[in-house]
Amino acid sequence: MSSFDPSPDTNPAPKPSTGATDEPAEAPARVGTIVWGLVILALAVLIVISQLGIVVLNGTYVLIGLMIGAGAALVIGGLLSARKRDNSATNGKS
Repeated sequence: MSSFDPSPDTNPAPKPSTGATDEPAEAPARVGTIVWGLVILALAVLIVISQLGIVVLNGTYVLIGLMIGAGAALVIGGLLSARKRDNSATNGKS
């Protein structure tokens, strides 16, 4: 036995194992958060491109296109999320 080994009588007691964990389950990313993050990222990229003079952009058309794309992504993401969540059994209450 080396001097670094603890003596048998000083070992801490093992922690009791519980079946449930106290940590909440990790929540998935929300569709809205992802869509609006992509909208902001697209705006930033378009601003950089227009400032570099690579392409001349009409601001009104860019915003209309981004809003149409974001709206479509939110609707589709919401429908997919509802479809995935709707598979659980119902409790019979309306």
